[in-house]
Amino acid sequence: MRILITNDDGINAPGLVVLQAIANEIAGPNGEVWTVAPAFEQSGVGHCISYTRPMMIAKLGERRFAAEGSPADCVLAGLYDVMPERPDLVLSGVNRGNNAAENALYSGTIGAAIEAALQGLPAIALSQYFGPNNTALADPFDAAASTGAQLVRNLLDNAIWDTQDYRLFYNVNFPPVAAKDVRGQRVVAQGYRAETFFGVEPHQSPSGRKFLWIKGGPQHLPTGPGTDVTACLDGYTSITPMRCDLSDHTMIDTLKGRLE
Repeated sequence: MRILITNDDGINAPGLVVLQAIANEIAGPNGEVWTVAPAFEQSGVGHCISYTRPMMIAKLGERRFAAEGSPADCVLAGLYDVMPERPDLVLSGVNRGNNAAENALYSGTIGAAIEAALQGLPAIALSQYFGPNNTALADPFDAAASTGAQLVRNLLDNAIWDTQDYRLFYNVNFPPVAAKDVRGQRVVAQGYRAETFFGVEPHQSPSGRKFLWIKGGPQHLPTGPGTDVTACLDGYTSITPMRCDLSDHTMIDTLKGRLE
């Protein structure tokens, strides 16, 4: 199997080392794992592409490249410049922090999976939820590192991989616990943290200029039964099937009657 891996935390991120190990196990001894990751951290860029400016790309080693662009840029670079043949699978992550609930809408990790899906490729985004039960571990990525390859294999063997125009891809969040405490996996919907919003916090620089830092909200508020955050906080790895189609199909017929 030929696999392309990327992330949004950058080429030197520890989660990418975890993903490399997962991909190596899935690809097997006769497979290939290609890395094209951002040269610098690109968290929060979503599905952004560098449409109005070029990006520099550098080869750092055998099948290992860094691009001065977004995660979606890295997928495009991998498909159309770096790799001699298209990959069989695109993996993105393992993100440092969860990409559950509303975080999914901002995530560059998921942005890479979106681009892969739009390019007609199977794609999985993987993130490691952080919390008080795993941040102090010697390896806070323990859950992802220990269970990730088995989970990806399970998805490849048993999940639905369609070929619709907006094809399915999968968003995976490993729970904020040690690997020994992972209770299993749950297929769930994207949740919504009712009291969590992004905002800004103003600061003044030594020169007197005003700067605004983007500030997030609490990450450990449950999101209701059958959703991603709740599953992770209960010790389960969450698996959420996603599509890029933003249409609310349940509203089409109702609005036709009102508006046409």
